[in-house]
Order: sequence, then C-alpha cells, then structure tokens
Amino acid sequence: MRTLAAALRGARRFPNVTLALVVAFVCFVLGFATGFWLVFRLAYLLLLVVPIVYYWTRSMIDDLEVEVVRRTQRVSQGQSLDGRIVLRNTSRLPKVWLEVEDHASIAGHGTRRVMTLRGRGVEVWHYVTPALRRGLYELGPVTVTATDPFGFFRFSRTFGHPTPVLVYPNAPELPNFYIPPANLPGDGRFRRRTHNVTPNVAGLRLYEAGDSFNRIHWPATARTGNLMVKLFELDPASDIWLLLDLQRDVHAGEGDDGTEEAAVQICASVARTFIAANRTVGLISFGDDLRIDEPERGANHYTRILESLALARATGEVPLSRLLLEESRRFGRHTTLVVVTPSTDDAWALSLMALQSRGVKVAAVLLEAETYGGTESALDVYGTLAAGGVYTYTVKQSDDLGRALSIGADAALLVERGR
Repeated sequence: MRTLAAALRGARRFPNVTLALVVAFVCFVLGFATGFWLVFRLAYLLLLVVPIVYYWTRSMIDDLEVEVVRRTQRVSQGQSLDGRIVLRNTSRLPKVWLEVEDHASIAGHGTRRVMTLRGRGVEVWHYVTPALRRGLYELGPVTVTATDPFGFFRFSRTFGHPTPVLVYPNAPELPNFYIPPANLPGDGRFRRRTHNVTPNVAGLRLYEAGDSFNRIHWPATARTGNLMVKLFELDPASDIWLLLDLQRDVHAGEGDDGTEEAAVQICASVARTFIAANRTVGLISFGDDLRIDEPERGANHYTRILESLALARATGEVPLSRLLLEESRRFGRHTTLVVVTPSTDDAWALSLMALQSRGVKVAAVLLEAETYGGTESALDVYGTLAAGGVYTYTVKQSDDLGRALSIGADAALLVERGR
C-alpha cells in the first residue's frame, strides 16, 4: 500500500514523466505484438531520456547562490521600492531556463523572470516597484525554479526570508491650516513677540541699550557691521490630539476614492503641520483595536504616527461618540482636539460640544460621505457643530486638501488683526 501511495504521489508530481513511461510501456507491448523495430527504439529512447533529463534538471538548481538586497523598506505613498537580486553560478556548467520569482504581496511588483547563467557567471536583476497604496507588505523570499524543455521535471530552491515593507500615507502640505488655540500664553497660529528667550527666533533687529549680550546674533553683526540681536516668540506648549474615526459603518467608497484614505491623509497632514511647528501631537484611533500614540514632538514621533496611520483600517465597531466619552480624561483645558470623521451621527457632535464646555479647544474635519458614494448627508451634523460653535472644516471627494483645510485661516487672521 505504501509503495502504491508513493507511486500515486509521484504520478501527480510529475505527470509528464508518468505519461512518458506509459507511452514506453505501450510501445513495448506493441513491439512484442507486431515485431515492428521502430516502436522498440521509441520505447528505449523514452526510457533513456527520462533519467538523463532528471539529472540535467537537478544540476541546474545546484551550485547556485542568490543574494537579495532591499535598499528601501519604508517609503511614502507614491515613492518606489528598489533593490536587486544577484544570481551566481558556482559551477563551470551553464544553467539555462531558470525561473526567478520574487514573491511579493504589494501590487505592481515584477515578480518573475527567466534567466540563463553561463559557467561561473553572474546575473543581476534590479527592480523598482511603485508603492501605490499605504500599508504593510512583504517582499520575498526568492524562489529559483529549473525545468527541462519537455516539462518532465521541475525543481525549486528558496533563498532569503520575507522582508516587511511599510508604505506611509501621503501627507499633503497644509500651509494655512488653523485650529483654535488652547488656553496657554504661547498657543495659537499667530505667535506674539516676547522678551523671554525661547527656542523660537522670529527675526533680527538693531541692538538697543539694555539688550542682553547673549541675544546678539554674531553672524548678522559681522555681515551688516552693526550689532544685531535676536527676536523671540512665545513657545506653544499645549497638546494637539488627533482622533481618527475608524468605525466601519460610517465610511464610504473604496481605495483611494474612499473616506478612509482621505481621513488618513488628513491626519498625516495635520500631524506634519504641527510637528513641523515643534508642537506635541498625539493620535487616537480604534480599528481592529485601540491605538494611542501619546503626544510628543520631533521627527521620530512623526514617524511613529505615520506607522500607525499606514496600518489604520476602517474595521472598527466602536462609535465615535463612545470613543470620545471613553478617552475624555485625556483632554483638558490645555488641550486642542481635532476629530477627523465622515460620520453623520449627531451623537459625536454633542460629545464634542460637551468637551468644549469643559474648556477643551475642539475642531472637526468632516468628510462629506455623500460625495464619496455614501447615502447620508452631512448637512445635519454640520448644522449641529456650527450651532455649538465647533470650528469645522468640510472636505468633499474632489477637494484639494491643502485648499480645503486652509479656509479658516483667513477668518482667523481677521480676528487676530482686530484685537
């Protein structure tokens, strides 16, 4: 039974070999029955070719070295992953018809090609793969397969290990984005001059009697020939919290044309804006599970936020209103909260107004899901936010984010000038 089972497995693995052996057997039967010499020679030829082809194909996959170099493993959406795969033949015999496959879960990766190596030869495969969608992907391992011209045998070897690749979301620049400042002296988009020394230098002016010598800007002094001192601005110190709504039921559209992708890009852009301004930024989202990036500042923290956003998926079941209630303890009078959502439920708007009544500065970026293929209008929830005095941006599918999220800056500038 074991021998029969092994024979059946071999027949399934090498169907062409099984066919050749059956043909050889039939030729022998016909030869003995008819005495025709050509049928005997055909049977002998098949029985001779099969083992020769086996050892030849087997030798193609031996004495082979493969080096995989992944130059980029973390890129932003729209950039390219590049690297190379080097095949070395350590044998003096050439190797032909080698199928090289670089397994990949990212779309657009040219995963397969056929190579021929001369004796002691080297072939290099350079790849450049566009990263069109954010997310976590894998490249590798590399599989090299040798086959014979008759398709009798197929042998493969695997080299390397799967390499994770992270594609960050796009983060369009928001040159005029504005949200209400928290209750701290240095908060606000429009900074004010201060006599205290802070990390924020606003400009230069001529030296005046009584100015401290540690404020003198010596390069400017040498360039102009006059003593020049630095002007400083108040340092913003409040926390900026971004809350990304990942409830599955409220999102509309798919892929790049969906609200999920737009919401992620908005969070990435807002985080970029405030991190560049040396503000502390935190992120809260609830997709598969609750993910919280505590407020910090700096490029490393921005990278952590991008990692969270790259993995964000609208698969959650927790409503935004409940998430606001559960995490409300994190928001105080020295906090500004920005909610990014396509939800048309009034409950979260009322929760946001309750936080505002406690002294938390709040703002909302409302994606109009109806323009992304949704069925419900955002007009009612926008009216609730406007009635509650919540600073709100609205974003449609066709909007340019840089322009749509800078509308409030002009109004804020007028208010600032009127003070």
